[in-house]
Amino acid sequence: MKDVDAIVVGLGFGGLGAALTLAEGGARVACFERLGYAGGCACTFEHGGDRFEGGATLFSGFDEGQLFLRWIDRHAMEVVAERLDPPLELRLPDVTVRARRDRAAMRAEFESLPGAPVEGLRRFFRLQERVAAALWPTLDDTRLLPPVDVKRALRHTLRLPKYLPLARLVGRPLMRVLERYGLADFAPLVHWLDAQCQITIQCSAREAEAPFALAALDYHHRGAVHVRGGIGELANALVVAISALGGDVRYNAPVRKVQRTLDGMWQVRAAREEFRAPHLVLNLLPRDAMRLLGEEPRALRRLEERTETGWSAAMLFRIVQPPEDAPAKPMHLELVADPSRPFLEGNHVFLSIGAEDEGVARPGTRRMTVSTHVDPARYGDADPEGQAAYASAVQCEMRSTIRALAPEWGTVVRELPGSPRTFRRWVGRTGGLVGGIPRRAGLGQYRDVFGHRLPRGVHLVGDSVFPGQSTLATAAGGARVAAGILGA
Repeated sequence: MKDVDAIVVGLGFGGLGAALTLAEGGARVACFERLGYAGGCACTFEHGGDRFEGGATLFSGFDEGQLFLRWIDRHAMEVVAERLDPPLELRLPDVTVRARRDRAAMRAEFESLPGAPVEGLRRFFRLQERVAAALWPTLDDTRLLPPVDVKRALRHTLRLPKYLPLARLVGRPLMRVLERYGLADFAPLVHWLDAQCQITIQCSAREAEAPFALAALDYHHRGAVHVRGGIGELANALVVAISALGGDVRYNAPVRKVQRTLDGMWQVRAAREEFRAPHLVLNLLPRDAMRLLGEEPRALRRLEERTETGWSAAMLFRIVQPPEDAPAKPMHLELVADPSRPFLEGNHVFLSIGAEDEGVARPGTRRMTVSTHVDPARYGDADPEGQAAYASAVQCEMRSTIRALAPEWGTVVRELPGSPRTFRRWVGRTGGLVGGIPRRAGLGQYRDVFGHRLPRGVHLVGDSVFPGQSTLATAAGGARVAAGILGA
C-alpha cells in the first residue's frame, strides 16, 4: 500500500492538467491510465506504422501568456506548435470561408461576399470581440475559473466593466444576436456560425447560448496551432514533466473500483498495486465515475443527464495520396454538403490533414483524421447489427461529402473506420460520448459556477464539467481543480 496526496484516474487533458499542477505544487500524485499512452480522446495513436490523431486536431492556448505555452516554457518541453493562416477553411457548396488569425482579415472575408450587410457585420464582430475579451482570460488565468468563492468573486467584481457586454446575452441564443444586427438571413455567416458552434460548443447557432458561442468564435485568434507530430506529443511531454516532479504515472492500468477507507481516504487498486489518498481526481464521464465510486451522488446524476444530450462521433482515419499542388504544411478543412440539413452524420465533416511526411510509414503520403457527430441515442438504441449499419451509413455519407467538396484529397491509400463503439472500447467512455455538454441557451449551465456537491475528496475533471469542451478548457479546468486541492 502506498500513500500519496492525490490519485488521478484518466490521463486525458483534464487529468494531465490536474496532475501537473498538483506535482508543481509539491503534492505526491499517482496517475492511472487504461491506455498505453496519454491524451484520451485527444491523443495520437499508432497503427501499422502510421500515427493518427484520435479526435481533436486543432488546438488553442499556445500564445504568449496562455496555459499550454506557459507549461512548455516552464518545463522545457520539446513541442513544436505550427501557427497556420488560415488555421481552418470551411467549404460549402456555393461558398468558401477561410478563418483568419487576424481579426480584420476575418471580417473582410465576410464583407467581401456578395450581398454582405457590411454595417451589421461590423457591429456583430465588435460585440464578438468584446465578449471574447471578457471570457477568454478565464482560460489564461485559472484563478478566475469556477467554483467561485469569496476570493474569486472579488477578482470577478474587479472585472465587472468587461462583463457588461454579457448582461443582455446571458441565457439567450446566438441567433437572437444575428436578428438584432440584421444578419439572420445572411447565409454565409449563419452557416459559418453553425459549423463553428457544432464543433466548439456542440450545437447550432439557433441553440447555442450567445456568450459561450461568441467567445468560442475567438478560437482562431487565440493561439490556434497544429502540434507537429500530433497532440500526443504535448500529452507525452506533460507526462514527462509530471514524472520529473516525482509523479507516479502508470499506463495500461485500468481502475475497476475505488473504495473509501475507515479513515476517510480513497483506496485504488490498479496494476496489481494499491494506493491511498485523501483526494481522488476522476477524468471520466459522470456515468463512469458513478460506476467506479459505487454510488450515485445527485451532482453526478445531473451531469450525466446533461452529458447524454450531447454527441458521439464517427471517424475515418486515412492515409491519402495528396494532390500535386498540395502545400507541405498541415491543413484543416470543414465541409458541409447541405447547409439546410443538420450539421451531423456525415453531412458536416472535419478533416485534419497532417504535414508532408508527418507520421506516415509510406513517403509521399499524408495522414488524415475525418470526424462527424452522430446521435448516441439513435446508435445506442439499436442492436449490434443496427449499430454497425448506422455507423456504416454515416461513414458512407462522410466519404460522399469529401468527394463533393474536397475531391483533391480523395485518393485513399489506407482507411480505418471508427464508430461510437470504437470510442467506448478504446477510451472507455460509456456510449462513446465525446465533446462534453452542449452549451445550449438557458441558465442551467451556470449551476456549475458554484461547483458540485460530490463525496468528500472526489473531484471531477474533463469535458463534462465547466468549462468543458476544448482541449485547452479541459486542461485549464483540471489545473483549477488541482489548485483548489493544493489550497485546501
